[in-house]
Amino acid sequence: MYLTRTNRTVALWRLMASMLALCMALAGTSACAFSFADLAQRARQLAQDPYKKPATNLPKEIENLTYDQYRDIRFNTDKSLWRKAKLPFEVAFFHQGLFYDHPVKINEIVGKKVLEIKFDPGTFNYGKNNIDPKQLKQLGFAGFRVHFPLNTEKYKDEVMVFLGASYFRALGKGQLYGISARGLAVDTALNSGEEFPQFTEFWLVRPQANDKELTVYALLDSPRVTGAYRFILKPGVETAVEVKSQLNLRENITTLGIAPLTSMYFFGENQRSEVEDHRPEVHDSDGLSVHSSSGEWIWRPLVNPKRLLVTSFALDNPQGFGMMQRDRAFADYQDLEAHYEKRPSVWIEPKGQWGKGRVELVQIPTPDETNDNAVAFWVPDVKPKPGQPYDLEYRMLWQKESETQPPLSWVTQTRRGHGYTHKVDDSIALIVDFEGPALKKLPADAKLEGIVTADANGKLMETNVYHNDVTGGWRMALRLHRNDDAKPVELLAHLRSGNDTLSETWSYILPPK
Repeated sequence: MYLTRTNRTVALWRLMASMLALCMALAGTSACAFSFADLAQRARQLAQDPYKKPATNLPKEIENLTYDQYRDIRFNTDKSLWRKAKLPFEVAFFHQGLFYDHPVKINEIVGKKVLEIKFDPGTFNYGKNNIDPKQLKQLGFAGFRVHFPLNTEKYKDEVMVFLGASYFRALGKGQLYGISARGLAVDTALNSGEEFPQFTEFWLVRPQANDKELTVYALLDSPRVTGAYRFILKPGVETAVEVKSQLNLRENITTLGIAPLTSMYFFGENQRSEVEDHRPEVHDSDGLSVHSSSGEWIWRPLVNPKRLLVTSFALDNPQGFGMMQRDRAFADYQDLEAHYEKRPSVWIEPKGQWGKGRVELVQIPTPDETNDNAVAFWVPDVKPKPGQPYDLEYRMLWQKESETQPPLSWVTQTRRGHGYTHKVDDSIALIVDFEGPALKKLPADAKLEGIVTADANGKLMETNVYHNDVTGGWRMALRLHRNDDAKPVELLAHLRSGNDTLSETWSYILPPK
């Protein structure tokens, strides 16, 4: 039978997929190896078939657990993967239940063998729950967490977690969990509804005795997209995660969100709490930082808007972007439980040429600090078409001690209030502080300008720039009038001395009143 070029390609993919399936089936005893190419082929093949929604297999006694009851189910860390072998990394597992109702298959790669890690209810402690573990043998894992001696050689800290859809989080030295990342965001904030792809299967590469990094492979699946992912975890003061992915669309997607970051902003220095709260600020991230290929650095402080707020920055081959936590003193938050000052910033460094697109920032109203309401990701102008594999690589840096910052100077705080003169009026005051090496070397009487622009809904009434004798930086004070309180105002500003730009660009959205 004569095959067209397209049919030959499909036939070749199917043959390769069959060989991969046979290889994995024989993996326990054969010399088959597992690589990213194998996983990418599996994801391409999966995209050729109709989507199959994962079956829910939870018994009633697990399905009906409350949040606290589910949290009472704990993995016995004595049973952690690689603990008996005394390897540098260990892996513990999460039980199905609550929001995590679909089983996730987890495998171990040992040399050239692929071995499935079977779910065993005997490795979990069910606490006060009236549950018979013998009735749960048909369940699977919800996800896993990775441990490594990050803060001290005497104890293996939790450094990375994969749990729920395509969500994952990591930590560097001295950090506490805050911001999350995802494998992919699909149609975020669209009226049609967001699609949440899931990591349905993982492969953990067994480390050697002296390894300082861990490789994890993951298969992503959803109604409209499949994907192959490789994560290389490198724990440290600044934990790095190297990400390699190949996506395959079953159907067209309106907004394809690459390297998505999900964080929380409730209130802070530029937006005080609407209710009495002893804490000055409550947030996992201060703002979005963007580094363009032209060398410009842009800083957009986060807000908690009254209604959905979507903004973006058009770029050609971005050098990086990230959701950053710039306030690092306990006094900024005064929270002995949450310790928001220890929450990581996450910086994304693209590898290769990402082309034209935009960094999109989605901000969602939240009534409290329990909701992640700020999402940032890269959206390519030219999206892949169904049947066209789409390759991307990037580096993620989970930072606290030494964070990615502009080389000249950066915004340390944005404060908002009434624009007082000698009496109360309807104007708005914005106080923006800058610090950095370009400003420290200037004398206090240096002449600096604040170059400020506002959109059509804002009228600038006054701009002043003066030395901050306390911090050694410089302060820019703005007073403006908003023409229509029901609409936002977009402001841009930077510091300049003569013809020299001395700061990043402060890009602020004043939400509707």
